[in-house]
Amino acid sequence: MSIKRLSTYSPQPIGVRASPTQLSVDHKGERIIYTSGKSVFIRSIDDPANGIQYTGHTANANVARFSPSGFYVASGDASGKIRVWDCAGEDLNTKGEFPIISGPIKDLAWDGESKRIIAVGEGKERFGAAITFDTGNSVGEVTGQSSVINSVSIRQQRPYRAATASDDQTIVFYHGAPFKFNTLHKGLHTGFVHGVAFSPDGEHFVSVGADRKIFLFDGKTGELVSEIKDADSHHRGSILAVSWSPDSKQFATASTDQSVKVWDVSSKSVVKTWRFGPEGSPSVPDHQVGVVWTPRANGLIISLSLSGDLNYIDPASDTPTRTVSGHQGTITALATGPSNTIVTGSFDGRICRWTSDGTATAIDGTSHTNSVIGFAASDKSILSAGWDDTIRSLDPSAAAFTSSPIPTDSQPKGIATLDSSTVVLTANDLRIYPAGSSTPTVTEKLSFTPTALAVAPAISHIAVAGQDSKLRIFTYSSSGVKLVNTLAASRTAPTSLSYSTSGQYFAVGEQSGKIVLYETQSSGEYAVKTTRWAFHNARVESIAWNSAGTHVVSGSLDCSLYVYSVDRPVKNAVFRNAHQGGINGVAWEDEKTVVSAGADGAVKRWEVELP
Repeated sequence: MSIKRLSTYSPQPIGVRASPTQLSVDHKGERIIYTSGKSVFIRSIDDPANGIQYTGHTANANVARFSPSGFYVASGDASGKIRVWDCAGEDLNTKGEFPIISGPIKDLAWDGESKRIIAVGEGKERFGAAITFDTGNSVGEVTGQSSVINSVSIRQQRPYRAATASDDQTIVFYHGAPFKFNTLHKGLHTGFVHGVAFSPDGEHFVSVGADRKIFLFDGKTGELVSEIKDADSHHRGSILAVSWSPDSKQFATASTDQSVKVWDVSSKSVVKTWRFGPEGSPSVPDHQVGVVWTPRANGLIISLSLSGDLNYIDPASDTPTRTVSGHQGTITALATGPSNTIVTGSFDGRICRWTSDGTATAIDGTSHTNSVIGFAASDKSILSAGWDDTIRSLDPSAAAFTSSPIPTDSQPKGIATLDSSTVVLTANDLRIYPAGSSTPTVTEKLSFTPTALAVAPAISHIAVAGQDSKLRIFTYSSSGVKLVNTLAASRTAPTSLSYSTSGQYFAVGEQSGKIVLYETQSSGEYAVKTTRWAFHNARVESIAWNSAGTHVVSGSLDCSLYVYSVDRPVKNAVFRNAHQGGINGVAWEDEKTVVSAGADGAVKRWEVELP
């Protein structure tokens, strides 16, 4: 057996309210790069399902930018380090790691030769540094500002110039290389300066800030040219980001007023505005926190909403041409539904449907308000359970919720379907809801703390795991549930349970990482078939069977993905470090394809070669 990654569906960038989120595209305008948690994702602009994940950082990554050559990426994290790595292939080999400041990196910039980097942020002794990309040697100093530096830009032509923007309401202009202080612009902005950017031709640079002001400077001398104002069309909220057009005649700005605007340099006025969110009412998730103008012939602009949506904007169109959605953090539940539709739920309650081309659509309607803990799939619909103590029904084909929330009265621990009924395990009891009913017909009080649930419709068995390391097996009939077996205590508590489709086999994943395989009898007698599946070294979070009942896939907190064979228990296939931070959900898409999701917010598809 073997496992090979087929595709990576990347999470969305994680934005922070009232703070810029940095986006970057390569020199061909084919790929966009951004950070999410400790990972950096490179994503095809035309095919968002085509993604690559870099996992070299040990702290949350804040910014990543392509070098002008397109061969390297520099990324900075919350610990004050930047890492330079190769992005030409899929190996993503690290070239170097360099400590810059004793605090989070906020932004960085490459020079035109792809040889020097300036990184800035929030440090204790200093707020930035200029280094060579390959050795980390100093090539100047970043001085002159007394607070966090939010943005940096380097003129791409010689003689090199650089500019930085700070929370102290100032802009510093540098000569280089080596880079040294030249001019301090103070008193122009009256709020935090969030962004600064040189034009591609090097003739100008602009600054934008929380005071809604925009200033244009000479790119060679650093002298102020003018303030750019448009009384009728100016932003009504903080301006968080700015990016130039390839021809250096216009630039785009992103603001908390939920709009992206294009400004003309010669006329110093707005030529186009796009507003996001409901008309006439404020919407915080639609704040625009990042923007990048790609070097494409059609001038594609990509903006970032605080909700994580990437908005594709054609300057010639009045509305965005595409919106790329998804999760912004840890995915806590995964299931495959009708027509191999993938459904995922995250820590924030968002549920997304994924189609075969890797496009995510958020389920329409009021979602869970807390972590989604599990799904139960039927022929036409999928049920979800969340820590907001509710069950919801959704139609994956319509990407919409189909009924009102059903309260569970206490925190759900698991959900499954049995015939036409829904089985829900809560912190206090085991409940069975008939189809279409919001009232359970069976409520079995539990005298122990439950940890996991699984059902076998083929033999009408319900398995409940407890914190006391025991497994209770119930049978289900029209008259209710009956306890028929209690399996001997394990060394550690079971954390994930799964029956094969026929109900012949039962896999139990434990806190220790061990998986025990049982062979079942309809009477409730369970016999251990193997205890050799002890390869994970941390909690087993998810187990799934293929439809034939011959192989099992498991995902664990140890980040590893394993596939086991029932007939040959000692044989397995493994892919280590499948998800940074751990795997929370696994499922079979078909007999040769596995889907997984985890703490990194990514969804990945794997090809499994079975013997």
